[in-house]
Amino acid sequence: MIRFGIIGAGRVVSPRYVDVFTQELKDTSVVAVCDLVREKAVDVSARLGAEVAVDKEALLKRSDIDAVIIASESGKHFEHAKQALLAGKHVVVEKPPCMLPAQLDELVALARTQQRMFAPIFQNRYNPAMRAVKQAAQAGRFGKIVLATFRLRWCRYQDYYEDGWHGTWAMDGGVINQQAIHHVDALQWVCGPVSEVTAFKANALNKLEAEDTMIASLRFANGALGSMEATTAARPKDFEASLSIVGEKGLVVIGGIALNKIETWDFIERLPEDDTISLTHSQEVPTGYGLSHGPLLQDIVSRLNDGSLEPPITPESCRPTIELVHAVYRSIEDRMPVQLKDSPLSVRLGRG
Repeated sequence: MIRFGIIGAGRVVSPRYVDVFTQELKDTSVVAVCDLVREKAVDVSARLGAEVAVDKEALLKRSDIDAVIIASESGKHFEHAKQALLAGKHVVVEKPPCMLPAQLDELVALARTQQRMFAPIFQNRYNPAMRAVKQAAQAGRFGKIVLATFRLRWCRYQDYYEDGWHGTWAMDGGVINQQAIHHVDALQWVCGPVSEVTAFKANALNKLEAEDTMIASLRFANGALGSMEATTAARPKDFEASLSIVGEKGLVVIGGIALNKIETWDFIERLPEDDTISLTHSQEVPTGYGLSHGPLLQDIVSRLNDGSLEPPITPESCRPTIELVHAVYRSIEDRMPVQLKDSPLSVRLGRG
């Protein structure tokens, strides 16, 4: 039985983690929840049958907690994950695992020293549709990849940015680091690494320090070209989160609102399962969070119960995602293309 504590009871934890812990996970429980807004912690803890911790320090001191889920503001993930590791807890951290690549390196080293698991959450890697396209890419079914793109067309109204941290440079960033980071991760996971970025941004409808709309042109190390298009200025709801890959031997489009549906799956060299793959690997999902937190968290729990400290999604595999976000922002800041080999860092993201 892996016993969890949760730091942060906001937008992600309330609807998604409550369902996962009460309906899906085995061999686990939530012991305590804390949040700066006590009412949120009270609400979530009641639904989970957990206690309310006075603060994160009190939660981390508890000997009946084995692992901690970090679901606080993005800009606090590094600090909170570090404190949890130093307290001897395994750490599960929501996206982004931290704001700067160097912070990720520090947490990886600390987890190794503390002999604890450090597990980032990029749940879309567990979507059946995404797993299918990853396997196809690994099997070489695309041949030479020609073009790889994603589009995110989601809706966030101004009140979303009025909580003091969403959309700020120090604590969050804009659409590319908050909402679209899942899709940045999916793109680089399947087709990366990226070698060059040219990006542009706008504040189309929402007022925030960072951007609500951005586009970027990419050159991949394998020679493919690509693009990223993301906005929270779609109205009146979330419409699309899609990934498309064009290769010399086939084309795939993963769509839906959470990379959850196989919309096109067409290869020159067909396999028997291709005829039914859109049915067997597509999901209906209620929100952009999708349905893969449960399988990913269950994998984490199973590994911990087996005595393994190797997370299902390694922090090292997430580093290119953080680097690509920084390259996008640095291109916007310098108004010019940037090379990933130069390790470009934003002068604002994670700094203010």
